[in-house]
Amino acid sequence: MEIKQLYTGCLSEAAYFIASEGEAAVIDPLRDVDTYIQMAEERGVKIKYIFETHFHADFVSGHLDLSRKTGAPIVYGPDTEAGFKVHIASDGEEFKVGKLSITALHTPGHTLESTCYLLNNEAGEPYCIFTGDTLFVGDVGRPDLFSGNMSKEDLAAMMYDSLNNKIKPLNDNIIVYPAHGPGSSCGKNLGPETSSTIGVQRATNYAMQEMTKPEFIKAVTTGLNTPPAYFPINARINKEGYESMEDVYVKGMHALSIAEFKQKAKDGAWILDTRPSSVFTSGFVPESLSIGLDGRYAEWAGTLLPNTQDLILVTEPGKEKESITRLARVGIDNVHGYLDGGYEAWRDAGQKTDMIIDIEPDELAMDIPHDPRLEVIDVRKASEFDAGHVRGALNAPLDTLMDPLNVAMIDDENNLYVHCAGGYRSVIAASILKRHGYHNLRNVLGGYGKMKLEKGIPVVSSDKVKLN
Repeated sequence: MEIKQLYTGCLSEAAYFIASEGEAAVIDPLRDVDTYIQMAEERGVKIKYIFETHFHADFVSGHLDLSRKTGAPIVYGPDTEAGFKVHIASDGEEFKVGKLSITALHTPGHTLESTCYLLNNEAGEPYCIFTGDTLFVGDVGRPDLFSGNMSKEDLAAMMYDSLNNKIKPLNDNIIVYPAHGPGSSCGKNLGPETSSTIGVQRATNYAMQEMTKPEFIKAVTTGLNTPPAYFPINARINKEGYESMEDVYVKGMHALSIAEFKQKAKDGAWILDTRPSSVFTSGFVPESLSIGLDGRYAEWAGTLLPNTQDLILVTEPGKEKESITRLARVGIDNVHGYLDGGYEAWRDAGQKTDMIIDIEPDELAMDIPHDPRLEVIDVRKASEFDAGHVRGALNAPLDTLMDPLNVAMIDDENNLYVHCAGGYRSVIAASILKRHGYHNLRNVLGGYGKMKLEKGIPVVSSDKVKLN
């Protein structure tokens, strides 16, 4: 028996590969499926089933391409309605994979079709459970995402029944393998581990404690942040279907000359620069948006970029395919080529370039007493801002800055000092502001984490000035 968790950090997502006696199953695959096919080939096993725990909202699953390439059926739980052929498992239905058996346990709550898969080992004993977004380490799946006309309270009530009737009765030693880990927006506050046990979760997870249904509903529906805008789009794509990754690569893996690149930009394509944020600031093609591969690239791309928007890329050499692949994972398929030779080719050809000035926090500290037009722009989430910020700072969360009405509230006559928590988001924000015509700005290196330690920068936990 082999059970392998394949964890993708920038999406906080876990897929699973299970193998036994010449057969295999994949649970919640990512859209780029070659990894699973290669694993099967290396082990000499045949992928027999593709199990989906639910219609994912935070990424596009690889179920369609993997099924097409392997012939394995796609299995969803009860109450599934899909735009393609699936096997809809009944509650309690058993599937054999080699000497293992996998039982579908319908656990609605996160979504109506949410289903966990309980695996019995070769001895027929319950060994682990793949919980999808029903049960996380330290949390449960939020009940306010892709659920039709049902209220979050209705779904939370279902979640209560699912946990009490299907999850809590399991033995303490059963391993819990969830679909997400820390940083995921599919829950409120996931723990740092990517696996656990039923016993540990029974003891430590707030949602697994004994409480009445009304108490549970209040607990899981309180404190939910607004989900990223791309979540319902990805859920719809997963439900209705999508084009193959091969077609995405054919369209996107096309080297563009400088003339071709400029023409596509003139025709309306947005320029996306995926180089590290620290490299981007020193020089870039004017009007480029920076979303570096070195951070939560796919998540921020999904949040900030319309999935119907045509894109052209500037990447580090050899990073073109990775940039396209990770965009496709969140349903962004409209890449129409990349700049041949990257930024260096553009610069060396004498084309116009732009840059963002980086400064250390001590320089900001020196400027604060002497510049009446100085304004600090804090692009962290409101909850981060509330926990502590620079006095008088304007809170302009990054996910609001693609809206020109929000950006218009920032005074372009001021000297803008942009920061986030560590430096990644602030570069994205600065590139957006540049596109909106703001050029008198600086990026504060190290973000708030470094700024709050600098003498001369006043830090407070109130005095909020927010950009809504």
